[in-house]
Amino acid sequence: MSAPPPPYQNQPPQQPYGYQQPPQQYGQQQYGQQPYGQQPQQPRGPQRPQPQRNPRRALINITVILAVICGTVWYVWDYNTNPNGGKAKAEASASARAKEIEKYNPEVGDCVKVDDPHGEDPTAVVVDCDSPQAQYKTGEELIGANETCPSKYDYGIHYIPSRGSQSTLCFTKL
Repeated sequence: MSAPPPPYQNQPPQQPYGYQQPPQQYGQQQYGQQPYGQQPQQPRGPQRPQPQRNPRRALINITVILAVICGTVWYVWDYNTNPNGGKAKAEASASARAKEIEKYNPEVGDCVKVDDPHGEDPTAVVVDCDSPQAQYKTGEELIGANETCPSKYDYGIHYIPSRGSQSTLCFTKL
């Protein structure tokens, strides 16, 4: 019988012939081999030191945040309370539109000036009764499509609104 060959360097000693190799434990690898599919890892460089907290920087950040919050609060407050802008301006604009529409919608007893009285589209505009522009006084409103003013009135305008019922306004001369 011959003796086994001498062991090589960097190798674990072998069992004599006829003995089994000890099974490798899970997760262990043979000496000198890299795991399958993995590259050797580079050593980590030195870690950078954590930056120190600067109280001046924190003060600047807080100041900027407070300025934005205060500006937003001021804008909302001003929008809702300023009579020349925002909500008040929108309400004033709506009121002015309503007043403008009211100018072309005479009620019984209002004095009016009639634009284009003998044309196709006469328009009665409410004016002050003491005004030199006042031509007629509104006497009666007749509801219906084909109503005509009684003979006691000097002038009549037939209205066909976009909504609602048709009517005829009757006027007496001033």
